[in-house]
Amino acid sequence: MTRIDFYILPDGEGGTSAPAFVISKLCEKATRSGARVYVRVTQPAMADEIDSSLWTFNQGSFISHERHRGEPTGEPHPAVLIGDGEPPESHLGILVNLGEDVPLYFSRFDRVLEIVPATAADRSSSRTRFKFYRDRGYELSTHNL
Repeated sequence: MTRIDFYILPDGEGGTSAPAFVISKLCEKATRSGARVYVRVTQPAMADEIDSSLWTFNQGSFISHERHRGEPTGEPHPAVLIGDGEPPESHLGILVNLGEDVPLYFSRFDRVLEIVPATAADRSSSRTRFKFYRDRGYELSTHNL
């Protein structure tokens, strides 16, 4: 059964509490363990921010990634794909969800990482997602960053 982790971001702007930085750190940890990651981003500006952050968040390291627009990716597959559509079969290890809803395909993943920014609207939609998972019996963990 899919394991669900909620990462609650602290109040504040930028730096190590910014969503793109936190996502980059989570992707780094996941890919070091050999996992493939699909980052579901529903806002193009946030996708750009994550793309940029994966290049620059940690001096001296690089996480292979690319934007996924539904077409097959070339070989070798990058460790991280960023997109809003259906994920490819090659990246069903970890889903990082930045959407306001629960994607229909979430249960195909081993783990789902729900990122919860500090705004009231984001917290409200995350409570709805938490209740959705809880009511269906999924194992839930919460991490206050």
